[in-house]
Amino acid sequence: MSPEESRPESCRHRRFRGIRTTTAAIFLIGGTLAGCRIEVLDEFMDDYVHSESITYIGGGILLTGHDAIRAHYAPRFTPEAERDSLRFEDVRTRWLGGIDGLVTARWILYRDSEITASGPFTLVLRRTGSGWKIIHDHSSSDPPPTPPAN
Repeated sequence: MSPEESRPESCRHRRFRGIRTTTAAIFLIGGTLAGCRIEVLDEFMDDYVHSESITYIGGGILLTGHDAIRAHYAPRFTPEAERDSLRFEDVRTRWLGGIDGLVTARWILYRDSEITASGPFTLVLRRTGSGWKIIHDHSSSDPPPTPPAN
């Protein structure tokens, strides 16, 4: 059984080779991870190109390289970490020419019907021989809700 076939059905990545528009990017983020509780760090990181030139900006930090980004996300994938499901809203794509595309959207983490975190993000994707891969990720978090005034 291939690694692709061993993934839970709801979380299997879809690969769209040969698609020449950023429509593939919508499938990557909207169809691959939406509604999925990802429990394996390597599965999550599979959508990032494995390169030391990729970048991540979020939470006031700038990271460069696949290993640094993986280390940043690793604590969220420990056995004792709480798992939320992920969905995306307001997904917009723009072709950048050549083999690159830009995706802007909102990420929503939720548990049962309660939103646990959310925010906007921008991804730059590159079409590779193994599908669309993230080469730049700029993610922000929404501020926590203001408690009601007494």
